[in-house]
Amino acid sequence: MASDTGRPPWVPAELYPFESRYVTIDGNRIHYVDEGSGPTILFLHGNPTWSFLYRNFIADLRDSFRCIALDYPGFGLSAASESYGSKVADHAAVVERFVLDLDLDDVTLMGQDWGGPIGLTVATRHPERFGGFIFGNTWAWPLNGILHFEIAARMMGNRVAGFWIRNANAFVNVMIPLGTATKVDDVVMDAYRAPFATRDARRPMWEFPRELLRSEHFMKRLEADVPRVADVPVLFVWGGRDFALRERVELPRLQRMFPNHRTVILDGAKHFFQEDAPAEAVRSIRAWMASRRNLPVSVPDHG
Repeated sequence: MASDTGRPPWVPAELYPFESRYVTIDGNRIHYVDEGSGPTILFLHGNPTWSFLYRNFIADLRDSFRCIALDYPGFGLSAASESYGSKVADHAAVVERFVLDLDLDDVTLMGQDWGGPIGLTVATRHPERFGGFIFGNTWAWPLNGILHFEIAARMMGNRVAGFWIRNANAFVNVMIPLGTATKVDDVVMDAYRAPFATRDARRPMWEFPRELLRSEHFMKRLEADVPRVADVPVLFVWGGRDFALRERVELPRLQRMFPNHRTVILDGAKHFFQEDAPAEAVRSIRAWMASRRNLPVSVPDHG
């Protein structure tokens, strides 16, 4: 694993003041940050975001925890090999190799959006390495046949959508504002747009909505494997205004899968609750981690 302070100028240092590290996995150059010490929290992003999504969580939690966040190949500062497929199974394989290469143990996984099924797949393969889950606005089953998601997949995964995603960066420019309750600052939006500066760089974003239905076999296997980790303690941190992954529909199904859970609803937050309510989410994580590990519930003094 190598560290590298040289980063593209579009990375806002004041918002993302972390050391960049890199590891090569199956020909992909994987970027990650590894900040702080203590119990490990592994943060996994979805689409069309990268580890920048968790910047406020890492900054606030690194005083008490080891905070690790990586970018999937083709996202953020990670570079994909020419043969990389950008399917959900490919991303899960990279994260699995990452966990093994860094020899991570007693990990608390935090996954939102596609980060949930990607991380949970790794956990079901290596349950001995995971001690807790934090899930926000995610799922763990096939979406095929569910009208709500069938419509979304066909709208975002068709060739017309692909044209706008690849030629106008539409997934970032539309979905992030649509998925947040508060106006996203221009500097923040630029940080989300920048990794996808070219038409070719935007292809991985288009793969994810197509995977909503194409990953049926992968998701069936995941759902079948969840009982391996069903007793693991879970904190649900859920954006209550999410129109895609809904508090009244998807969340109860996950709660039934993981009976040992605590739930915090972020009432004013949408899908990207990391942008809408980071302070409230961090407080919930601190309290839950403290209750599990007999740690003091400390709030860092940021001056």
